[in-house]
Amino acid sequence: MARSARAQEEIRRFLDIGAVQVAELDLDGDEAVLRPGPGSPPVTHGEVFVLVRRGGRPVGTVLGRVPEGADPRAVLAERARAECGPAVFGEPGEPPFTSVVVATRERAGQLARALDSLLAQDHPRFEIVVVDNAPVTSETRELIERKYAERVRYVCEPVPGLAAAHNAGLDAVGGEVVAFTDDDVVADPRWLTELSAPFAADAGLGCCTGLILPARLTTPAQVLLESHGGFAKGFTPRTYDPAHPPGDEPLFPFTAGRFGSGANMAFRTAVLRSVGGFDPATGAGTAARGGDDLYGFVRVLAQGQRLRYTPYALVWHHHRETWRDLETQAYGYGAGLTAYLTAVLVNRPALLPAFLARLPRGLAHARALTAVRETEGGGTPGDHDVRTHPWPRRLSRLQRRGMLYGPAGYVKARRALRATARYKTARGAR
Repeated sequence: MARSARAQEEIRRFLDIGAVQVAELDLDGDEAVLRPGPGSPPVTHGEVFVLVRRGGRPVGTVLGRVPEGADPRAVLAERARAECGPAVFGEPGEPPFTSVVVATRERAGQLARALDSLLAQDHPRFEIVVVDNAPVTSETRELIERKYAERVRYVCEPVPGLAAAHNAGLDAVGGEVVAFTDDDVVADPRWLTELSAPFAADAGLGCCTGLILPARLTTPAQVLLESHGGFAKGFTPRTYDPAHPPGDEPLFPFTAGRFGSGANMAFRTAVLRSVGGFDPATGAGTAARGGDDLYGFVRVLAQGQRLRYTPYALVWHHHRETWRDLETQAYGYGAGLTAYLTAVLVNRPALLPAFLARLPRGLAHARALTAVRETEGGGTPGDHDVRTHPWPRRLSRLQRRGMLYGPAGYVKARRALRATARYKTARGAR
């Protein structure tokens, strides 16, 4: 097929992707309680993406179709019971005092939605710090002062970039654990308890990440992203221990994207400070385009600390909505991946031999990561093995271009930081 015809076919396939409803289903014995996802209307007939819970905790997702005139609860409960077996949970334990950092920039409406969910957490003792990153208006500060002044602290970080904002939050917090999330999420009421409690149970734990599911699947871009895994890392808790590298992860710890994502992560505060926080030349808002979270994961693991993934710490993420958003995201993911690797080697050159030893497999992994992924039919959004829609070639090409650009982007970001530092020094000397 000629390239233009192939591109037109990809566009047609993309535009044909239909919306999917989002819902939650609590299975408790013979009872089943169905409710719409956060911000979604009541469930009706059609395709439904369902988070299944047992005892209030997430155990899986299913994709079901409710026939017109049928009872959505009965149809989806039958499907969920068939696909999600019983689960045995341990008690999460008493969570330590935890600080939550939310970096934001000119998105006061989304921020308010996120803060409302964070203030509804069942965690016994926590604080919230909002970092306003390189603001051009006073909208965020005014929102905090008007609506949240007694419960949320406001910090302004003039240097642009997500890592710089996170470092400003890290400097301001007082919690034993510091959790990070984004301004475009809705946090489950148990999110912070589930994310921070593992630190009390394991003194060698340096980082914990959690589950990220889509808040809405209303546009083709949102459905396409989620049908290829989205941000989900599955429903099986797992601990990564650098003293005992996982046998099924030959590139460990450099495939940090498998560990979690920046919208749902927490660190032992002292450990994150001991490694210098995040590299400010990484992350959204810099020339590096991303990779700040991955950098943090690897630096903590390189310190000998363990990292745990728990699916019970859930946030609902509002995915980007348009094709152009997907293009930007694909390029940014590629750039952030190689930018963070560059940052790790620059800041921790002792890791270079381990990196070079894994390089051949790493290149093969990169090719697989950016390959055109065809649909295999059926499947659930968020399932990494069965895809409901093919991944467009253009997005694969953009991700590869981003990977080639990443190291140069990191160098550009470092130069920009040095220029900013020189400017501040010159102004201070006047």
